Amino acid sequence: MNHSRISRALTLLMAVFMATAAFAAPTQKVKWSTEIDSLSPTEGVLKFTAVIDPTYHIYGMTHEVDPSLQIQPTEFTFDAVDGLEFVGQPTSNVTVKREFDEVQKLEIPIYEGTVIFSQPFKWTGNGAVDIKGKVRSMACDATSCTPPFKYSFDVMFGNSTAGVAKSKPVVVPTEPAAEVSAADTGVNSGWWEPVQMQSAEEEEQASVWMILLIGFAGGLLALLTPCVWPMIPMTMSFFLKKGRTRSKSISDAITYGVSIVVIYLVLGIGITLLFGASKLNDIATSAVFNLIFFALLVVFAISFFGAFDIKLPSKWSNKMDSRAEATTGALSIFFMAFTLVLVSFSCTGPIIGTLLVEAASQGSLLGPALGMGGFALGLALPFALFAFFPSLLKEMPKSGGWLNSVKVVLGFIELILSLKFLSVADLAYGWHILDREVFLSLWIVLFVLLGMYLLGKLRFSHDSHSEHTGVFSFFLAVISLSFAMYLVPGLWGAPLKSISAFAPPLTTQDFNLYGGTFREFDDYDEGMKYAQDNKLPVLVDFSGFACVNCRKMEGAVFDTGEVRDIVENGYVLIKLMVDDKAPLAKPYEVEENGSPTLIETVGEKWSYLQRTKFGISSQPYYVILNNEGAPLMPSRVYDENVDAFVKWLNEGAEKYQTSK
Repeated sequence: MNHSRISRALTLLMAVFMATAAFAAPTQKVKWSTEIDSLSPTEGVLKFTAVIDPTYHIYGMTHEVDPSLQIQPTEFTFDAVDGLEFVGQPTSNVTVKREFDEVQKLEIPIYEGTVIFSQPFKWTGNGAVDIKGKVRSMACDATSCTPPFKYSFDVMFGNSTAGVAKSKPVVVPTEPAAEVSAADTGVNSGWWEPVQMQSAEEEEQASVWMILLIGFAGGLLALLTPCVWPMIPMTMSFFLKKGRTRSKSISDAITYGVSIVVIYLVLGIGITLLFGASKLNDIATSAVFNLIFFALLVVFAISFFGAFDIKLPSKWSNKMDSRAEATTGALSIFFMAFTLVLVSFSCTGPIIGTLLVEAASQGSLLGPALGMGGFALGLALPFALFAFFPSLLKEMPKSGGWLNSVKVVLGFIELILSLKFLSVADLAYGWHILDREVFLSLWIVLFVLLGMYLLGKLRFSHDSHSEHTGVFSFFLAVISLSFAMYLVPGLWGAPLKSISAFAPPLTTQDFNLYGGTFREFDDYDEGMKYAQDNKLPVLVDFSGFACVNCRKMEGAVFDTGEVRDIVENGYVLIKLMVDDKAPLAKPYEVEENGSPTLIETVGEKWSYLQRTKFGISSQPYYVILNNEGAPLMPSRVYDENVDAFVKWLNEGAEKYQTSK
């Protein structure tokens, strides 16, 4: 066995994992300022200075960037004012630098260091003019990107200006103006003052490691699809026909497995870096993204049902296959692994896509890396086992109708999972087209149809005829039909804790025979005012529509009678959704990290509150406050231990009473 080759491959794989584990989302890396050069009483030049941190860059302006590039260009927008005309497009004082991107195969224009952007304008109106607008940009280094950042500017120009008119500073008022409510500004009182928080001693969240296990299970599931299963004997014959010794064949098979892992791992990390790891959570909660993924899963499901085939161009796989035949050594094995990835795309694509969306909720590079690594490990491991024990190939069932049945079952699973992504968009934007009872009704129907298919009562055009039901299919049908029956009480308000992470919350259900929902506030200031007036402690729940762990906590902890009684009778519950896309009636600016930030949506407002007051941005996040907005207890995060949560609530209530 070539131990050095295997050792080098494993060392490379370990290095990739260690690098991803050390990854952290970057902070804002660009500082913007604005000024005006007055050329005459009617002409001037807006100048925007961007001071970019070393090692970072921003992308070129909109007119400099190829529209096909998956990046956020530096974009200038100006509010329309009668008599104000902008001449041409913005220009920069330095030549834009162009770098070739290996992933997108295109040149990407970037700016580094300190850059001054200029926008000439003409003013034909009377008196002075207030010029307003926004600059949207993204900063990246070699490994990560910040989220797209909006810089708002507001400068004066006119007959009263001379020379240079500096931009007006952003002022965060300590008290709201008379015509602006507390809810509009969010900076009105001590309720918003930053506090020093201490987290409760909890076990480390295992969600990122669960993604590794889910990925591994997905890889094993992909092995049973019609695209991958026939590749096992084909791949084994590729190695056996080389006529090498058994030890050499085993060494090559291990190299083959490691190559599969590396290919999928690079794919996962590449997708993450393309969009920016700190942007992943925003992508996962985007209505457009969720609707696109919903549509993709439906299309894949229809394909799995036999309506049509989805395949990558055959010339791609043929080219990789010919490369594998023409080359020797480790390179030929790598091309063979790449052939497997391309050929299996139509079956593994939906599994990988679902996995990456789940990993996106982590908001870091580690989630996709572990998820894709686990998937590749589950897919590659059987090939290594068959190499060690070639006699197992003789025991393998041959390709046939059973593989098509697996594909149809996957189609049902894709349809079932697709509703989760439609639900995320529906909740985030408040469309109410997929409330809880509608969601459950669709799931019940799909699980019943899946059970009927497994029993042979439902057939598709390309299914082979069978006069009996297999034992394995029978038990799967029992599970599917039983699960459908389990969901039925949910139509009348049953909690259904096992699916709380997927189904819309009970608050979206109109008919509930199992008791009402919590009396809760969705506005921080309103809830704090109510608690102050009624002399009650406050339980703040930072949550999100797309937060799977938030749904789990609601089903496993908040829906229990003991927790419900304590919260309903002893607390004011304030539940704040950080991904709520509803626009604010009056957007406002705040100063954050030395730069102005425009708060435009309800979710942005609550996310800003969580970041600035408590110094954290993950969900779920629970904190108990007194009527002045000060914490009474260490905060809590995701933990389904009901007894520990009850103890925490009781101690918080006791501290509130003793502190009055």
